[in-house]
Amino acid sequence: MKDFLTRNMLRAALATVVALAGASAMAQVQPQPVPTRGELLYTTHCITCHTSQMHWRNDKQATDWESIKVQVRRWQGIAGLAWSDADITEVSRYLNDTIYQYPQTGGSVGMR
Repeated sequence: MKDFLTRNMLRAALATVVALAGASAMAQVQPQPVPTRGELLYTTHCITCHTSQMHWRNDKQATDWESIKVQVRRWQGIAGLAWSDADITEVSRYLNDTIYQYPQTGGSVGMR
């Protein structure tokens, strides 16, 4: 009887170890989200000066969707990046999705 209990306990322990190892392996295999073009442009060209604190300051210039686009256009011009309208929109969308959460409206990207 003692051997029977010992074997069952060993089987249960082994099954637990195998299950945990499998779960750990599955967690490590999960694909990472693919960064958007806006995220890549922002992290490549802007993040050195614009930490997240920049976006949360009291006197922030981006107060709605349109002003985010205006500021992205302004600063990419100052940096001499020559981004297309699509690039400006993508970076604006990335910032809005991750930080600001303003309602997005249509229209072109430009200065007011």
